[in-house]
Amino acid sequence: MIAEHSHEDDVPIGLSEICSVLRTDLERRNAARDQAIVLSRQLIRHCSESIRAIHRRDWEGADAKLEEVSAGAAALKSVVSDYPDLYHTGYAQDAMKEVAEAFITRAIIAGHALPSAADLDIESSTYLKGLGEAATELRRFILDIMRRDEDHSSEAERLLTVMDAVYDQLVTFDFPDALTRGLRRQTDVVRGVLERTRGDLTQSLRQQKLQDAIKRFESQVDAASEGEK
Repeated sequence: MIAEHSHEDDVPIGLSEICSVLRTDLERRNAARDQAIVLSRQLIRHCSESIRAIHRRDWEGADAKLEEVSAGAAALKSVVSDYPDLYHTGYAQDAMKEVAEAFITRAIIAGHALPSAADLDIESSTYLKGLGEAATELRRFILDIMRRDEDHSSEAERLLTVMDAVYDQLVTFDFPDALTRGLRRQTDVVRGVLERTRGDLTQSLRQQKLQDAIKRFESQVDAASEGEK
């Protein structure tokens, strides 16, 4: 008589327990991922709001927003602290790149020393891309200065010099893309924005000098006319 065979006898010992542990781990990772995505979006929004305040020269508002940025960055890191792979995903690092851009832009516009990657606790490649985006953001500031139709040469030229200096540094980071994660592409963007901005500013300064020369000439003509009377 052949003994009845149960398929349960073929199940490896411990399989159910192992899968239960793995399922719990993945459930926790998934919850952390979902929360990290939400926090990343909020962080990007706060960074954008801080830069808008900087454009308005609303330093108090900008600094208040940057405090929210710091708190948001800390919250994001806390949520994924047990899962480094989640922290190094695209959405998390994109948010941290925006953090770098916001703080760097604030420092440049105010003429302060730049915060370092260590100060912001941001990955080297992420910081560099944030630095590049801050450089391209300066174009907006320069165009705003030019649109105000003021004697804008000194401040606009200062910001253009900063853009140039940032680009000169970025091109020296000749490392594999696996390490810099798109920095070369970002550097090319900075170069294009820099060239356009230099051309726009040069043309604007020439127009300003021409207008100043015309005003001086008109003043001399008016003075000569008054003298003849």
